[in-house]
Amino acid sequence: MSNEKVYMMTLEGKEKLEQELEHLKSVKRKEVVERIKIARSFGDLSENSEYDSAKEEQAFVEGRIGTIETMIRNAKIIEENSVNSDEVSLGKTVTFIELPDGEEESYTIVGSAEADPFEGKISNDSPIAKSLIGRRVGDKVIVQTPAGEMNVKIVSIG
Repeated sequence: MSNEKVYMMTLEGKEKLEQELEHLKSVKRKEVVERIKIARSFGDLSENSEYDSAKEEQAFVEGRIGTIETMIRNAKIIEENSVNSDEVSLGKTVTFIELPDGEEESYTIVGSAEADPFEGKISNDSPIAKSLIGRRVGDKVIVQTPAGEMNVKIVSIG
């Protein structure tokens, strides 16, 4: 039995990965194979930058397919109704303010596989999430970040 990493994710995150996998296998893979065929037709492969570029892209696509397949195979779906509703946990959106007078910030805590800070989704392995998990509305928390200490107060959990 292997000790592969378990990837915590929401059902939405898993579905998004499955869509990406399908696109890579059915569209991207074929595009790259076609690019390789065209590049081969240019002749000498030893100095053929189009061929080298297409082969590099093929390696990337195949690597990404393998990674996604592993993530899906080892996915553990976060069940929203199995966690305490008034506590910060995976799958929950937490809103907090930085003390003493910072702006409100909201993040959804997700597994590392679907983290996307630009979409407001942070990994449960991030310093902010680690500090907030298990806390409740009204709690004041000191968050250790690479930029230094941050004091926050949890405003809401959804």
